[in-house]
Amino acid sequence: MADLTGGADGPIHVVILNWNRRDDTLSCLASLEQSTRQPERTWLVDQGSTDDSVQSIRRDFPWVDIIQTGTNTGFARGMNIGIQYALQSGAASVLLLNNDTIVSPSALERLVAQQSPGVGIVGPAIFYTDRPHEIWSIGNDVNRLLYDITGSDSGGKHLPTHPIERGFISGCAMLISRRALADAGLFDERFFMYYEDLDLCIRYADAGYRLMLAPDAHIWHRVSQSSGGRNSPAERNLMARSSGLYYRKYMHGWRIPLILTHRALSALRWTGRLALRRDPRALVAYWRGLLRGWFCPIHAGRD
Repeated sequence: MADLTGGADGPIHVVILNWNRRDDTLSCLASLEQSTRQPERTWLVDQGSTDDSVQSIRRDFPWVDIIQTGTNTGFARGMNIGIQYALQSGAASVLLLNNDTIVSPSALERLVAQQSPGVGIVGPAIFYTDRPHEIWSIGNDVNRLLYDITGSDSGGKHLPTHPIERGFISGCAMLISRRALADAGLFDERFFMYYEDLDLCIRYADAGYRLMLAPDAHIWHRVSQSSGGRNSPAERNLMARSSGLYYRKYMHGWRIPLILTHRALSALRWTGRLALRRDPRALVAYWRGLLRGWFCPIHAGRD
């Protein structure tokens, strides 16, 4: 385990995952190359890609450090691998980026500007790539009664004019301090994909760290590309499975009937939506993931 006790000031490292999405990753790295605040190192964790991702990245971006896992270990474990390499190499903070993002030139500089000893995570304002002025995520608050996020990430919300504290910052892009990693840990690897960022945010808040949104740091995101697209069978299966694992983790005592009722209503809503879409594959995948998440043993990776 790396020594995690470094201060907030110092080298910034970037960690990006890639799995068979060469063009997205190349675009992400090209945008990062234009940053006004260059990271000291950039780590690319390749999850066993079978296209020519690794060769293309080595050719076009020789400054990127490539880590090859040999297999798709999932988001949480893959990011943890990259974080460990960054910490062992002296990173004071680690910027986690989805490979299907485009980073504005000033984004990293403005994220770093919001760091302080009491801040564990800083996140940017995230917009849709195909609708570049429409907000995808500006974080959320968390309802600690139901352990769910409150409200919509976007839904027509206006961009705040100044940094604000949030209960949830999307794992699509988050700058995490070394000190917070020491105190509250890395991602829970039982989540293959989805909900691992919400779990992380709750643990950091419980450890006394603030989570900040830097609204002047802008990133654009191609949503759910790594799981086949929004509401695809793979995306619905993974989301449902992780939701079951997540609520089992936080559902205790008097919250049990409240959370069970809340999740049952959510399952009915999603069943109705997918039925109206006439997408039986996504509907079956959703229920298969839901049953796995709620009733199968909890362990790292995909069942």
